[in-house]
Amino acid sequence: MPETETVKIALVQMPCSKEREENCRKAFEQVQKAADKGAEIVCLQELFSGQYFCQKEEFSPFDDAEAIPGPLTDRLSSLAAETGVVLIASVFEQRRRGLYHNTTVVFETDGRLLGKYRKMHIPDDPGYYEKFYFTPGDLGYVVFETSVASVGVLVCWDQWFPEAARILALKGAQIIFCPTAIGWALGDPSETSRRAEENRREQLAAWIDIQRSHAIANGVFIAAVNRVGTEGGIEFWGNSFVCNPIGRITAAADASPATLLDDCDLGQIDYYRQRWPLLRDRRIETYAEIMQRCID
Repeated sequence: MPETETVKIALVQMPCSKEREENCRKAFEQVQKAADKGAEIVCLQELFSGQYFCQKEEFSPFDDAEAIPGPLTDRLSSLAAETGVVLIASVFEQRRRGLYHNTTVVFETDGRLLGKYRKMHIPDDPGYYEKFYFTPGDLGYVVFETSVASVGVLVCWDQWFPEAARILALKGAQIIFCPTAIGWALGDPSETSRRAEENRREQLAAWIDIQRSHAIANGVFIAAVNRVGTEGGIEFWGNSFVCNPIGRITAAADASPATLLDDCDLGQIDYYRQRWPLLRDRRIETYAEIMQRCID
């Protein structure tokens, strides 16, 4: 670990077009700008290189999947080395013919691939038909020991499950990054405009609160990065944010394109865990029932 305990991180929140090269160019430019401002870790949003294709069940998006390593991860490796940052990026992985994952790769500051995390929780809801495309992850919950911090990754739907965040904390994660693609469905005719607005506020608040709760319960930093803009039937709400180990939001974006920077003082982990010793007081011998699907 480095001598200083303060780590500057950056989250790149942007709209995506149908042009993959344009998306990559914009993302890479923001990584460079973040590095120029002193960022040591940069995280891109979920599936940053294209639009969110899981709104429908179609075969054509499989053509954009790549092996790891592959052309896209080779470019990400070079970018990490050129900018000197730890780079976290979500890609559509083709593991074998006919076998695909929603995978996040983590590169060290010299461009080395430290490893990958395959999204574990795969949704199957209107507008989010991910089970059609992605096989659930089989690598477990991975902590990456980078040169600047120990980091974990939870991808979108993963970030709603307290068990996943707890495992990462128990494995030593100091910052949990959450690449995300989440937004509001457009034009539900069954709702009045007032009720629709209330639903939007409730959904956004729930998304923020669940991640703040992970920070509090585990004494870790949470860094959530979402996309913005309208794609198909979804308006992505952005609102990327960072919160500290007591759940206080220390940096936040709105619904506009942004590269959010924040300083994470890793010393706060000890400070808050000493005062809120939730990990110390866990009664692990009483938790066996949580392994059941349902307790009747």
